[in-house]
Amino acid sequence: MTAVATFFWGWLLTALLLGFCMGWIAVVHRAQGVPKVWIGWLSLLAIALVAASFTRIVPGRFGYWLDLFLVMFALYLCGCAVGSWLRDWVVSRSKPAS
Repeated sequence: MTAVATFFWGWLLTALLLGFCMGWIAVVHRAQGVPKVWIGWLSLLAIALVAASFTRIVPGRFGYWLDLFLVMFALYLCGCAVGSWLRDWVVSRSKPAS
């Protein structure tokens, strides 16, 4: 994991910043949510990918890419969470007291 952070720090930082920006925008965006059936399937896919990474089922270059993808996706989700939290905090502070 140190090698991933050393060689791909720019990509990891970009994933974090992109997640932050998307989280900031997502508070304002009012679209339909993801259906519960899709959430279940996507959760199973995520669990399977993490399990494949931990058990090292995928060897070689593809395993390295899988690890890199999972780290980038985790940083993206953390950026989304922080961005949406900060946007909510800023918007709630700027509302006039009623």
